[in-house]
Amino acid sequence: MKREEVSALIRSIGILPSVRVTSQDLALFAAETVYSAGIPIVEITLTVPGALQVIKDLAKRFPDLAVGAGTVLDENLARQCIDAGARFLTSPGFIPEVVTYARKAEVVVFPGALTPTEVIAAWKAGSDFVKIFPTGHVGGVQYLRALKVPLPQIPLIATGGVNQLTASDFILAGATAIGVGGELLPREALHFRQVDRIHELAGRFLAKVKEARALREVYY
Repeated sequence: MKREEVSALIRSIGILPSVRVTSQDLALFAAETVYSAGIPIVEITLTVPGALQVIKDLAKRFPDLAVGAGTVLDENLARQCIDAGARFLTSPGFIPEVVTYARKAEVVVFPGALTPTEVIAAWKAGSDFVKIFPTGHVGGVQYLRALKVPLPQIPLIATGGVNQLTASDFILAGATAIGVGGELLPREALHFRQVDRIHELAGRFLAKVKEARALREVYY
């Protein structure tokens, strides 16, 4: 899957599930369940034990799944993730060397940022998107909307504080996509392998993104 295809998929689906669990088995179950629910995008954070092996396994078994690596903190990790098959890289903050390496490797990259200065720096460095993190702790929807006013050309991904109640509002505020973790993959649902519950949650988030985008086209 080429960089342009991954970028287009993220824009189209508008949801970035983040998997941050305590074992490879749980990570694989989470990713496979999200994929079967109709969201062909998943971020495996490097805090997951054996994360590189999980990424490698998913990339090999599901060629149309955009599997990415999260919490990528340096160039060496970026290289290992891409070698394992990661099709996008992300991090909680702006790390120039990660963005530079991803660009050279023709892999989608979206670092985290919070202030306008960080957002602009990440975008100018060549990021495909900029992840606003942690959105929920600095004003949530209102903060993201405030960023979009002077920076309408920068595609922002809202993460942290996104749930079923706020998902639509973030899209209406201008978010290109939303990042979700525990709200889509509750710990209990993973522990008890509740596939139907995760599928239902995925369907709700997909519907909210679709509905909000339709409203945005009409009213904004």
